[in-house]
Amino acid sequence: MLHHSTRPFDLPAEQETAKQVLDELVAAATRIGQVHPFARGMGLVAPQIGIDRAAAIVQSAEPGAAPIALLNPRIIDRSHETDERYEGLSFFDVRGLHPRPLSITVEGNNLDGSTTVSTYSQGLARLIHHEIDHLDGHLYDDRMRDGVTPIRLPSTARQDPHGVTDAHGTGC
Repeated sequence: MLHHSTRPFDLPAEQETAKQVLDELVAAATRIGQVHPFARGMGLVAPQIGIDRAAAIVQSAEPGAAPIALLNPRIIDRSHETDERYEGLSFFDVRGLHPRPLSITVEGNNLDGSTTVSTYSQGLARLIHHEIDHLDGHLYDDRMRDGVTPIRLPSTARQDPHGVTDAHGTGC
């Protein structure tokens, strides 16, 4: 399900459906967080829980921060400056070195159908970009540079000081 674009919500007409999907994402992320710590934040998209809709939540690494809800998100601007870090899918021990912009601007919708525009930087930009890629049908290895091959981590190396993390470079 992650290799094709998701279906956007028609908001506000599908407001209740979108709210239900966001609630399911938060509940799933909470369950995952109880068994697996994500020190650098985490993200989860609707297709990862079997729902083919354009919704994601992202939990930053900031203690006590509320999850960021993304409905119908699309990247409308990105910095020219990039960094390259390892990314992968949650609970799989394969990672690939992947460049991402240091800053992105995302347009999306609120439940009432209004448009929101937000700019994210550094690790949060990487995490949100990664989740939007999922909603657009792309996986991290689709965007690796030519000649870069994935690496396999030992099962005990969930996160190391070199930026190889357990999921999406920063999260789920």
